[in-house]
Amino acid sequence: METRVAPHAQGKVYVDKLFGTGMAAKQASIQYGKENVVDASMGAITDDTGTLICLPTVEEQLRTMPIQEMISYSPVAGIPTFLEAAIKHTFGEYRPDAYIRAVASAGGAGAISNAIWNYSNVGDTILTHDWYWTPYTTICNETGRFLRTFELLNNEMQFNLESFSTSVKNLLLEQDYLVIILNSPNHNPTGYSISNKEWDEILKVIVEESHNTTKTITLVVDIAYIDYTSNPIQARSFMKKFSDLPSNILVTFAFSMSKGFTAYGQRTGALIGVSSDKTVIEEFENVTLVTSRARWSNVNRGCMSLLATIYNDDSLLTKVNSEREKYNTLIKERANIFLQEAKRVDLKVLPYYSGFFITISCKNPEDVSNRLIDQKIFVAPLSMGIRIAACSVPSTQMYGLATKIKDAI
Repeated sequence: METRVAPHAQGKVYVDKLFGTGMAAKQASIQYGKENVVDASMGAITDDTGTLICLPTVEEQLRTMPIQEMISYSPVAGIPTFLEAAIKHTFGEYRPDAYIRAVASAGGAGAISNAIWNYSNVGDTILTHDWYWTPYTTICNETGRFLRTFELLNNEMQFNLESFSTSVKNLLLEQDYLVIILNSPNHNPTGYSISNKEWDEILKVIVEESHNTTKTITLVVDIAYIDYTSNPIQARSFMKKFSDLPSNILVTFAFSMSKGFTAYGQRTGALIGVSSDKTVIEEFENVTLVTSRARWSNVNRGCMSLLATIYNDDSLLTKVNSEREKYNTLIKERANIFLQEAKRVDLKVLPYYSGFFITISCKNPEDVSNRLIDQKIFVAPLSMGIRIAACSVPSTQMYGLATKIKDAI
């Protein structure tokens, strides 16, 4: 077959199973009626009629924003008041004792992509857990990197420190730059959260490896779901542990407004860097800004202004937090219905602490997914199991779902 693209782009085909399943669910809803279709595929909050929600205060602020503010260009680095608000929101009461800078990004995915591009070499391997958000693979492949995984959970269903440590050590024997992506709290897809004790053990491994100062270790913490923990304030307490680390360890956070502020399609986020060294953090800001300029120039000004407005008004912030907690409670109720029934029918579920997703390990996930589609139930098929979006399934439809999944498996 004749091809005209450059060699590095030949053979690329993108099949988006997740969004494809979501579109199929929407088509089924039109054909059979929303009440007859279970759409457990997409990571977005719906109310109990199955309608996508926006936090009321967020909607009000967007609708009353001057159109000029919404459509104007923004600085490549992001509006300063937005960057300040993003840092405040990320750390809450647990800001590390370190130099901290932020650069706006096209959502959390853009933040992760920028970190991988600037802190690893072409041909390097990026490390993450074996249960992971599948676009990590796409980002690595598109930037000429490879993705390697360690086992997230050990036999006790806790963080597998041995697998993590071995993977880190082996990769640092092969390359001088290592980017590690950890998704927590409320890990996508499992709903697992790394405990503070486990963070201590993770950092001990990284610090020990940093003694070889020819190596650079960059930790990317994907915190997309942090606002949907059982205690969002306390959930940030692990961040204080990133104070006073060696200068060849850079910690970054992929901040996104998609989930916490229900602004999914607005694609507004930031890559936030934390370093004990002022020169390192200034370099982080500069290189990230250049990459952003090359990739998307600048991001959604209206959404950045929205966050800045909320964080400059205590009453607005209180309202947003209260509204979010209402939906957080709704997601917990839905998850509890599923988990209680799963226990009753002996359906094995991976550790779920809180958040949008519940995951069931199984063989042949595509086959299981197709059997469920035959019953008008749409889930996300993964490489090692299927993912249920508790955020998007009305409570009434949660009843009986675990049994149907058990039967399909």
